[in-house]
Amino acid sequence: MAKKEARGEAQTELLFRALADRTRLRLLNLMAAGEVCVCFFVEVLGESQPKISRHLAYLRRAGVVAARREGKWMHYRVATPVDPHAARVFAEVLAWLGEEQGMRKDRARMASICCATSLPVRLQGAPRPAALNP
Repeated sequence: MAKKEARGEAQTELLFRALADRTRLRLLNLMAAGEVCVCFFVEVLGESQPKISRHLAYLRRAGVVAARREGKWMHYRVATPVDPHAARVFAEVLAWLGEEQGMRKDRARMASICCATSLPVRLQGAPRPAALNP
């Protein structure tokens, strides 16, 4: 029983550490509406692909992001934590992000990029996020 309890405490700590970083919160905010290709995160947040990938890996270890590969493209989506207490906290964090002004600006930037008639050169051929397809 002690091992299971220790594992739960470690997972709780990992979740809160994952949520304690502004870039990771911004990523979660952009994924809240659905699956997003990593290339759009790079474009919207103005960060390097390796940095974005490191943050996404952290979120995956925390159990709040899932990924799938489609050809050369990596797609990420929010994953609800298994633990019901963690899931409740996580849902509240996502709701809070939805109301925060800076996060709204990120979503608006994502929408303007994704819904443009032509994508920026760096995103040519990239799959547009389904939730934002025009």
